[in-house]
Amino acid sequence: MRGLFSEIAVCRFHRPGGYVARRSVHPVGHVAHLFPGSAIVALAAGILVLILGAGNARADALDDVRARGKLIWGGDEEGGGPYVYPDPDDPRRMIGFEVELSEIIAEELGVRAEFHQADWNTLPNFLDSGEIDIILNGYEWTPQRAGQMLASRPYYIYELQLLASKRDARIQSWDDLVGRPGEALKIGVMQGTAAATYVRGRFGDRVTLVEYDGNTNAMLQTASGVDDATVQDLPIAVFYRTLPQGRDLRFVGDPVGRGYYVMFARMGETRLIEAIDRAIESAFRDGRLRRVYEKYGLWNGTQDGLLDARPESAGIESVRGWRAFVTYSPVLIEAAWTTLKLSFLAMPIAVILGLLVALGRLYGPKMLGVGLSFYVEILRGTPVMLQLLVIYFLLPELLRTIGIGGLDRVTAAVIGLGINYSAYEAEIYRAGLQAIPRGQMEASLALGMTRTQALRIVIVPQALRISLPPVTNDFIALFKDTSICSAIAVVELTKQYNILSNSTGARIELAVMTALLYLLMSYPLSLVARRLERVMAGEVHH
Repeated sequence: MRGLFSEIAVCRFHRPGGYVARRSVHPVGHVAHLFPGSAIVALAAGILVLILGAGNARADALDDVRARGKLIWGGDEEGGGPYVYPDPDDPRRMIGFEVELSEIIAEELGVRAEFHQADWNTLPNFLDSGEIDIILNGYEWTPQRAGQMLASRPYYIYELQLLASKRDARIQSWDDLVGRPGEALKIGVMQGTAAATYVRGRFGDRVTLVEYDGNTNAMLQTASGVDDATVQDLPIAVFYRTLPQGRDLRFVGDPVGRGYYVMFARMGETRLIEAIDRAIESAFRDGRLRRVYEKYGLWNGTQDGLLDARPESAGIESVRGWRAFVTYSPVLIEAAWTTLKLSFLAMPIAVILGLLVALGRLYGPKMLGVGLSFYVEILRGTPVMLQLLVIYFLLPELLRTIGIGGLDRVTAAVIGLGINYSAYEAEIYRAGLQAIPRGQMEASLALGMTRTQALRIVIVPQALRISLPPVTNDFIALFKDTSICSAIAVVELTKQYNILSNSTGARIELAVMTALLYLLMSYPLSLVARRLERVMAGEVHH
C-alpha cells in the first residue's frame, strides 16, 4: 500500500506528461501549505514594511530624486484611461493625462519621470518600501489616506457619475437606487474608491455594493445587466462614453460627491511635496495643466477653482493595536465564512467531475478519452483567474443571446473553482485507478460481474482510498485559491483584508488576523491529511 501511495506522490510532482505541480502543493504538514499565498504575501508585506520603515533612515526624498535624476511614480495601467493606459498605436508606450502630468512635475524638479507598475491597491505598500517616490494614479484624498501618507495639493477636482444600462429604464435618478421594499439593487464600483465610500455612506444596506478590481469590469457588468448600475469618477465615465466598455451605458442625474485627486508621498517628505505643489501651481498658471486636461476631454469649469481647493480633514482617528483586532475581527470572520462556503461547495464538484473524467479516460470509448484528455489539458494549461473571468464576464454575454440571465458572482466562483480543480482531481484518480492490479478486474469478470459492477464494487473503492490523502491536500490548497475569486468581486477573506487595509491604517493587525483565520481553517484539514498519510504508510493501524 505504501508503494502505491508513493507512486501517486511521485507522479504528482515528477511524472513526465502526468501530473504537474500546478500550485504550491507541499508535503502535508509543511507550514507553508497552511496559508494561502496571498495571505503570506500580505503578512510578509506587513513585516517588510515594518522592517523597512524602521530601518529606512532615508535622506530627504527630494535630494534622492535629484541625485538619481528621475522621479519614480507609481500607478496601475490596468485601471485604464484616461489616467495611464497603453497607446493603441504602440502598446509598449504608456499614455494618459497622468503620464503627461508626471512629465510636467518631473520637468519642474529638473529630472525625468519613470513609471512603476503596481496593483492599485498595493501602491501605498510600494511607497512605504521606497520602491516609488510618489503615488500618482487617481488616488482620492481621504482622511484615512492623509493620516498615513503626505498629500500634495489637488491636481484635479473629480465628481461621481451614476451610470445605468441604456436597456434599463428603471433608474432615472440617484433616488431610484433605493428599490422596492425587500429589493436591494446591485451597484458596481471599483474597490477602495471614493465611489464605494459614497454609495456605502449614502445608501448603506439599502443597496448591494459590488466591488470590482477594475472600473471597466463594473461598467461591463452593468451594461450586461448583471448589476443594476455603476458609480464612476466623472473622468472615467466621460473617457469610456464612446468606447465599448461604456457605449451601452447612459448618464443618470447630475454628478455628486466632489473630491480631489492628489499625489501621495511618504510621511515626512515635506520638501518633495512642497516642490510638487509648486510644480502643480506653475503648470496651472501657465496653462499647461489645462492643455493636458483638454486633450483628454477632462477640463470643465470645476477645474477653475483648482488652486483654491483645500481638502478638509474630518479628523478621523486611525484604529490600531488591540482596538483594531476588536473592531475588524467580526468583518474578517464574516469574510472567512465566505471562503469556507466557496471551498466546501466547489470541492464536491471537483471530486465528482474528476472521478467521472478519470473513469472516462481509462474505461470509456477512445474518442471520449481523447476529448477528456483535451478537457484536462485546457484546464491545467490556463490560469484559474482567466477561467473565472470568462465564466463571470463573458459567459453572461453568450447566455443573454439565448435569453438566459447571467450568474451571480458566488455561483460563478463555485463553478469556476470546481471545474478547474476537477482536472487535477481527475489526474489523482487516474493514478489511483492505474495503481490497482489488472488482475483484480479480470478476477471480477471471471466471477460473473459486469465491467460496471467490477468498477463500482472492486476497483473504484480501492482507488478512492489510495487517492484520499492527495485529494485532502488539494482541498487545503483550495482555501488558498479562493482568494483569486476577488477578481470577480467575491468578498472572501483576502479581498476583505485588502478593502480594510486600504481604508484603515491597521495593515499589520489585519495581516496577522487574516493569516490566523486561514490557519484556523486549514490546519485541521492538514492534521487529517497527515494522519491519512500515516495510515496509508502503515504507521497507524486504527
